[in-house]
Amino acid sequence: MAGEGDKMMAGRFVGSRDPVMEMLSASITYDQRLAEVDIQGSIAYAKALEKTGILPKSEMEKILSGLEKISEEWSKGAFVVKHTDEDIHTANERRLKELIGDIAGKLHTGRSRNDQVVTDLKLFMRNSLSVISSHLLQLIKTLVERAAIEIDVILPGYTHLQKAQPIRWSQFLLSHAVALTRDSERLGDVKRRMNVLPLGSGALAGNPLEIDRELLRSELDFASISLNSMDAISERDFVVEFLSFATLLMIHLSKMAEDLIIYSTSEFGFVTLSDTYCTGSSLMPQKKNPDSLELIRSKAGRVFGRLAAILMVLKGLPSTYNKDLQEDKEAVFDVVDTLNAVLQVATGVISTLQINKENMERALSPEILSSDLALYLVHKGMPFRQAHIDTGKAIHLAETKGIPINNLSLDDLKSISPLFGSDVSQVFNFLNSVEQYTAMGGTAKSSVSAQIDHLREQLKRLKEQA
Repeated sequence: MAGEGDKMMAGRFVGSRDPVMEMLSASITYDQRLAEVDIQGSIAYAKALEKTGILPKSEMEKILSGLEKISEEWSKGAFVVKHTDEDIHTANERRLKELIGDIAGKLHTGRSRNDQVVTDLKLFMRNSLSVISSHLLQLIKTLVERAAIEIDVILPGYTHLQKAQPIRWSQFLLSHAVALTRDSERLGDVKRRMNVLPLGSGALAGNPLEIDRELLRSELDFASISLNSMDAISERDFVVEFLSFATLLMIHLSKMAEDLIIYSTSEFGFVTLSDTYCTGSSLMPQKKNPDSLELIRSKAGRVFGRLAAILMVLKGLPSTYNKDLQEDKEAVFDVVDTLNAVLQVATGVISTLQINKENMERALSPEILSSDLALYLVHKGMPFRQAHIDTGKAIHLAETKGIPINNLSLDDLKSISPLFGSDVSQVFNFLNSVEQYTAMGGTAKSSVSAQIDHLREQLKRLKEQA
C-alpha cells in the first residue's frame, strides 16, 4: 500500500516506496518554511473555486476556517509534522482533512503542486526580499553617514595593493556605498519581475475550471498574471536573478571586508574593529582576529555556489515541471538567511569600528604625490607623456640618493627639467593634492560632499521603492 502521504496518487501505484527514495524525495524538513504562504495561496484558491461553483459557499467557509486554524498552529509551533508528510503542501492538506473531513479534498481541484509550489516560493521571496532590502539600505546609510562625519580624514589610496594617491577616507567609504546602491537597484528589479502570478496554471496545460485568475492575482497582491501555463510552472528565472543579485552583492561585501581586514592589521593600523565583531586565539593570547569580516568574505563563495548549482540544474531540464526543481528552495532559503546575517554584521562592523587618523597620516608618504609632480610640469606647458617620464627620473634620482622625492633640491630637479621652479614645493601637500580632484566623483571635499548629498537622495528613493 502507498503511504498516507501518497493517497492522492494511491490509485496509480501499488506497494510501498523504498524508504531511502522517500527520504530523497521528501522536502518537508526544509519547505515547511513555506507554511504560511502555502496557506495564503490556498485561501485565495478556495475563494476562486467558490466563484466557479465547484465549491459551495458553506464548504468554502469550512475550508477557510480550517486553514486559519492550521495557520495558528504553525505560528504557535503546535503543528505536528508526520513522517508521511512529503512536503508542506501535503502536510497542510492532511491536517485540513483531519480538521474538516473529506471536504478538504476539494481544495486541490484544478490545482497542481506545480503551480502551487512556484506561487508559494514567489510569495516567500517577496516577503524575504523586502527584509533584505531594508538591511541593505541600512548598511548603505551607515556608510554614507560615517563618510559625512569623517570627511576631513586623508589616507593613502591603493592600486595593486601599492600606495597610489592620497584620498579622503570618505571617498573610500562611499566607493563601497555606491556599489551597494547598484545592488539595491538590482534587487528592486528582481522584485518587480518576480511579481507575476503563476497560480491557475495547473500541472502544465492551464486550469480547466474557468478559474478567475484576476481574483487570485488580487487576493495574493501580484502585479500581473503569467501569460503561458507551461512557462509559468517551470520558470525559475526569478530564483536565478535573486541568486545572481546575491552573488554580486556578496562579491562587493567581500571586497569591502578584505579592505578592512588589511586596514585593521598591525602593519597598516588604519582601523580598529570593535571587540564585538572579533574573536581571539585558542593558543595566542594577543590575537584579535577579524572573524566577522573573514566570514563575510567566505560567504561569497557559498552564495556563488548556490547560483552555480541551480544554473546547472536548469541547464539540463526539458520543458515544464521536473522534480529537479525541488533544488530551488534550499538554495533560496540558504541565501536569504546568509544575506540577512551578513548585512546586519557588516552594518555593525562599519558603525562600531574606530579609525586611527594618526596612522593614516603617517602612511602618507611623498612618493604618492608623484602624479601631482607630473601635473605641475603639465601646468608649465609640458606634454603629459614627457612629464610622466621626467617625474620618473626624479623618483629614480631620489631613490639613488636614498632620500624622499620632496627632499630633492631645486638644482636636482632642474637637472631633469628647467621647468621646475621654486613653487614646486607647493606640490608636496596632501590636502592640496586631494583638493584638486574637484570633477564630479573626485576626492575633493566639494566632490565628496556632492556624492553624500546624491546618495542621501538616492536612499530616499530606494526606501520608497522598497
